[in-house]
Amino acid sequence: MTHAWHFFRAGGVDQVSLRNGDDLRALATLDQKLWVALAMPVANVDVDVETLALMDKNHDGRIRVQDIVETVAWIDTTFVKLDDVLKTSDAVPLTAIKDPKVVVAARRVLSDLGKRDATSVSVDDANAVTKAFSDTVLNGDAIVIPASTEDPDLRHAIEDILACAGSTLDRSGKPGIGQPQADAFFLAVDQRAAWIRRGNEPSLSPLGTATPAASRALAAVRAKLEDHFTRCRIAAYDARGAAALAGQEPELVALSLRSLSPTDDDLAKLPLAKIDPDAELALHSGLNPAWTERMATFVSAAMTPILGARKRLVPADLAQIVARLAAFDAWVAEQPKTIVDELAPAWLERLAAIDPGSGSESRPLHLGPGALRDRVRALIDADAALAVEYDQITSVAKVVRLQRDFGRIVRNFVNFSDFYARQDGVFQAGTLYLDARAVHLCVPVVDVTKHAALATSADAYLMYCELSRNGTTRTIAAALTNGDSDNIFIGRNGIFYDRDGHDWDATVVKVIANPISIRQAFWSPYKKVVKVIEDNVTRRVSAADAASTAKLDAVGKTVANADAEASPVLSVKKVDLGTVAAIGVAIGGVATLFGALLATLFGLGPWLPLGFLAILLLISGPSMALAYLKLRRRNLGPILDANGWAINSRARINVAFGAAMTELAKLPKGSGRSLDDPFADKRVSWKRYVVLVGLLVLAGSWYVGKLDRWIPDSIRSTTVLGDSAPASKRAKSSEPAPAPPIPPKP
Repeated sequence: MTHAWHFFRAGGVDQVSLRNGDDLRALATLDQKLWVALAMPVANVDVDVETLALMDKNHDGRIRVQDIVETVAWIDTTFVKLDDVLKTSDAVPLTAIKDPKVVVAARRVLSDLGKRDATSVSVDDANAVTKAFSDTVLNGDAIVIPASTEDPDLRHAIEDILACAGSTLDRSGKPGIGQPQADAFFLAVDQRAAWIRRGNEPSLSPLGTATPAASRALAAVRAKLEDHFTRCRIAAYDARGAAALAGQEPELVALSLRSLSPTDDDLAKLPLAKIDPDAELALHSGLNPAWTERMATFVSAAMTPILGARKRLVPADLAQIVARLAAFDAWVAEQPKTIVDELAPAWLERLAAIDPGSGSESRPLHLGPGALRDRVRALIDADAALAVEYDQITSVAKVVRLQRDFGRIVRNFVNFSDFYARQDGVFQAGTLYLDARAVHLCVPVVDVTKHAALATSADAYLMYCELSRNGTTRTIAAALTNGDSDNIFIGRNGIFYDRDGHDWDATVVKVIANPISIRQAFWSPYKKVVKVIEDNVTRRVSAADAASTAKLDAVGKTVANADAEASPVLSVKKVDLGTVAAIGVAIGGVATLFGALLATLFGLGPWLPLGFLAILLLISGPSMALAYLKLRRRNLGPILDANGWAINSRARINVAFGAAMTELAKLPKGSGRSLDDPFADKRVSWKRYVVLVGLLVLAGSWYVGKLDRWIPDSIRSTTVLGDSAPASKRAKSSEPAPAPPIPPKP
């Protein structure tokens, strides 16, 4: 049968109610289009990350619909009543657990903590046992650390594997090794050890322990010797080669222009010695200074031990030396590049050894209870054997954590009931106090630029604030949903309280401006006009002040130098009549406009209030209409989407709910208040305002001719203003047209 769902309306969206276990059990059948969220990040939410890690099966750092459904299924098979997880609690009674394996594990946890008679297991109990188990040397994760053994050789082997093959963190958070690292390490050990063993064959060491030095000495000069003897053969072929292949004069001249040393690279490029068609190289004289030291090493380390003491070297001698060291040189060229090249050969031999009973064809070296590689594997297997025990402890931790957190998770994933019930959503980071307001809708932000690019479509007024506390910094986005934005600007400081009650210094670093309320939108045009006027007045006054200061400086200089210069002739600039006329025209235009406005208003008679209201709507109407449209679209979804959520529907923040998300400063109930401020600005008496308004009304009434019937002719508007008076214009427009003249009789 189809499950009977119940929905509630919040944020302009129908959201499913989660009333009992039946609702949770049927979540797998609920159309995903009706879920408020489809995914949420594990980080930057107010849920214990350990709980979310237990739900995140694929460990991708996100909780999806399927994770919720699978968790519900696990709870249904583990708890006696599925309803229980909707109630937040830090402890679970043992009688509320249905799975007997979990009950046994819970009793073992309590027993390990010395609570054999306890009837419930708590989050603290599970955390204590989990930590104690994870901190042991063998903790069921198939990863061992050097401290996992007291055997010095085995510990040394584990340390070398860590250094050469890399590490993996075990449950205690310490670097350790698993079987993959051990296999890679011992494979490299076998390759390196096999190569070293081949080098111990007598045929590869004709000079014994002196063979490596002889090989290195030959390698240092072999190419230069072959180059020299080749030049000699060319000279024997053609006598001109002796001069042509020797060092040329320009090269020698270039060397003469600078200080030389035996290590000079250009000097080393010159021939080894004088080109001799007989190809006999004198070893003790006539050598290129850059090669003298290397040739001496070659003679002592390679030539003399193989050929005996000689004063000259010929190509056949060089060929004999090369042939004698060829096998050793070939072995050196075969050296494999491995991760264990830095380990000592003797220790490598011990690592490469295997147990004689393993049947391997490699040369065995018995190490008491077993070869090191076998003991490393045995230690890893012993750790892995405890995985079942750890899983039992994990099942207890999962039970108590889901009892505490799962109800809150689904109330912030399947629906947003916690948020709209003002119990704080898991995405809220804390409260920002700024400009006499408490802003509750604050979300953590990692990258302000990326977040703002998407959050702009939320149509909310957002303040990005950088927080700092004891050298630690973080960033939040705070949605201002009540009041006005007159005193919000970049650089404004406030205080932010996180969920743990810690206070952070907050500084506004970016603002996304949007309407906050209809009331703010109504006054916005007038505030803009006042600001424009103030800015222009300030600018002009500043310019006038600068000009006045410049003039005073000029006068001061003139007075100071009066004794050295002739007395200046003061000239008074004549008044520009054109300027006066222009000013008069401007004043007249303003007066005419103001008069026309008053005439229109007072001409409405009893409809005057409606006319005044119409003017206000004409000015504030567009701003209010735009604010209304944006406030209707104000949406939490893009703000959370920018944080990695996948919001599936609109989550509106209307004006009423916005007032709850941003609280304005209010005096506590029952507070007394004194309005006597000794430092308040002096105010003009209200009676003066009444008189000014009365005079303005009388002036307007006189201007439109409403007072003419009660005042003398000499001061009537038609008399003073003449044809410009509105009453005169109305009278002329109402007079009948004059009759045409009667033509004279003939």
